[in-house]
Amino acid sequence: MDTKSLTLLVEILDAGNLSEAARRLKMTRANVSYHLNQLERSVGMQLVRRTTRHVEPTEIGLKLYQHGRSIQDELAAARESVETLGKTPQGKVRLSVPSGYGQFVMTPWLLEFKRTYPDIVLDVLFENSVDDLLRDEVDIAVRIMSEPPQNLVARELGQVRYVACASQAYMAARGLPQRPEDLTRTPIISAAVIGRPLRLSAYYGGQPRQHVVLEPTVISRNYAFLRDATLAGLGVGVVPDYVVHDDIARGDLVAALPQWRLSIFGRGMYMLYMPNRHHPRAIAMIIEFILERAQAAHEGRPGLLGAAG
Repeated sequence: MDTKSLTLLVEILDAGNLSEAARRLKMTRANVSYHLNQLERSVGMQLVRRTTRHVEPTEIGLKLYQHGRSIQDELAAARESVETLGKTPQGKVRLSVPSGYGQFVMTPWLLEFKRTYPDIVLDVLFENSVDDLLRDEVDIAVRIMSEPPQNLVARELGQVRYVACASQAYMAARGLPQRPEDLTRTPIISAAVIGRPLRLSAYYGGQPRQHVVLEPTVISRNYAFLRDATLAGLGVGVVPDYVVHDDIARGDLVAALPQWRLSIFGRGMYMLYMPNRHHPRAIAMIIEFILERAQAAHEGRPGLLGAAG
């Protein structure tokens, strides 16, 4: 067994299947399968369980994977130390950020980071669908969720608050909802997940939590569009408050149900990345940069994220 064999095993398990591993290694699938068989023969034990679409490690396969990953990380760290000696930070970072939070909150941070470190390449995806960082080759993902996945490192950026709001014209014509159940009889503007009911949780003081199923008449994952639709008086927007905070502060939108704490899609905003891996300098730098900016921007700012807790 040599480091090349362990590298092959790491690539196969990281890729999730032989075809994807072959693409990443620029080999044929048959060649990858042949070398895996040779490695298993030299060890004398099965290392990988194969299905038609997926591979997973056996117990011994997982142990060898961990050794191989450690070797790869040490080699990457040594190589980077040599390559970056005396140089400005370089490299590439691929981020997946929510369309609303990424656009309304994170964009200034990312632009500041790029101005500060011009030789680092930023590849930013403004979408909410990436759920497999390895498969989608994403270094960092920022997501709203109730509980972060156990297989990833999760750094909480803060807590999301949702608001129900409407334009002055809408309020004058139809009034504002007074209780959460009133939203079921109101044209709603909000994001939704295809094929799933949109459930709103509402909290008031020490009362039991209320659940309301919403049926939006304007639906989008583009929060700038939802904001525009709400400003146009097309209904009551139910969105994270960082999307409409400035509009409410100016009086262009009016908050409904101000005493209620509302939640959709979970309340925690998390930064996610792979555990037990060497992070190139560029990735490590932007992780700390985002954490610092989030703490500074959200401290005492009611329109963005409240402190976790």
